[in-house]
Amino acid sequence: MKKLTHKQALFVQEFLVDMNGTQAAIRAGYSRNTAQEIASENLSKPIIANAIEEAMAERLRRTQADADGVLKRLLEIDQLDLRDLFDETGKLKAIREWPDSWCRSISAFEIKMSTEEEPDTAALKIKLPDKLKNLELIGRHAQIGAFRENSDAKSSIEDLIDELTN
Repeated sequence: MKKLTHKQALFVQEFLVDMNGTQAAIRAGYSRNTAQEIASENLSKPIIANAIEEAMAERLRRTQADADGVLKRLLEIDQLDLRDLFDETGKLKAIREWPDSWCRSISAFEIKMSTEEEPDTAALKIKLPDKLKNLELIGRHAQIGAFRENSDAKSSIEDLIDELTN
């Protein structure tokens, strides 16, 4: 069986970074001028396509990213409850007391402390990531079918609407 050349192996490795063939070709050492053509050519070669597929499968095994994991995370994010961040008196809990699900889901936060000049200005801003977009991207990468648009169903619905309105 034919083996990958060194450059082809680098291309496979770089392709896994962002799934961008042109950029993978450039990072693997191919000319910027021909990177798009080389990427297209490489991706059409069965030996390279198989190597990418195997590398992606290995990464999924290693990271344990699968449909179950995405759905568990989706449910975890869906069930975030703001009340979990406060004690029974309504006072904000220390961050170390926050549930792990909240800590994993916050993409940024800002704390403004009160000062002697402005004693009632303490504030906490929490920014959650775009939860659905994030999970959609993970789902697409893990090739989970639930995140693909069903064009047949969409066409059938559009045909039915046309039929009813005409």
